[in-house]
Amino acid sequence: MKIDSMKYPLPSRFRHHSSPNLYLPLSELKTVPEYYPPLIKEIRWEKYFDNGMPPDVLDIGCGKGQFLLDFAELNPDLNILGIELRKGPVDWLQQIIKGEKIANAAVLWYSVVNGLDFIEAETISKVFYLFPDPWFKKKHNKRRAFNEKFLDNIFRILRKDGELYLATDVSSINDYHLEILNSTQNFRYEIIQDDSNWQLPRTNKELFCLRKKIEYYRVKVYKNL
Repeated sequence: MKIDSMKYPLPSRFRHHSSPNLYLPLSELKTVPEYYPPLIKEIRWEKYFDNGMPPDVLDIGCGKGQFLLDFAELNPDLNILGIELRKGPVDWLQQIIKGEKIANAAVLWYSVVNGLDFIEAETISKVFYLFPDPWFKKKHNKRRAFNEKFLDNIFRILRKDGELYLATDVSSINDYHLEILNSTQNFRYEIIQDDSNWQLPRTNKELFCLRKKIEYYRVKVYKNL
């Protein structure tokens, strides 16, 4: 979806990264900053989607939402919910969704490290976790949302035929994802080598990698039943 920059100009202070505290569960913080996303236990979906139904698809870490908007446009029968921990991108995307009357897209200010209790079990067909912040330093590994607890949440909310999509341009992060996946009995995965087995809109980061000829890695994950 092409975004009219005149109608929806990016805020002047639109930061790519945010405070490390946002990547930690609320229960681990001694002091909660005022910009920490609120906890969510339940949601009335009629406030988010025109059909009043819950989401079919999650885009975790949706950022500026190019993938989210493109997916919504290409799949009008599916509700897609973007989850983003930075409030700036969330506010901006909400303007676009409302202004363009995109009935099947919504975005939520939330940090997934606090769980996904507001999503009912076995209701999601696809989860996208694409190009997350790498947190390279070993001491910062705890800030990576992708871990055993995250996968437990994904296993619970995915339908029996549901899929989890992973992508990164950092080889060590790809190795890390595979290591976590190999440690659980709940999933199997397929390493994607070409677009014929992916067939999804490009993210901003993926387009950047293609332009700069940067290698990136894609994995499709399935539930073990």
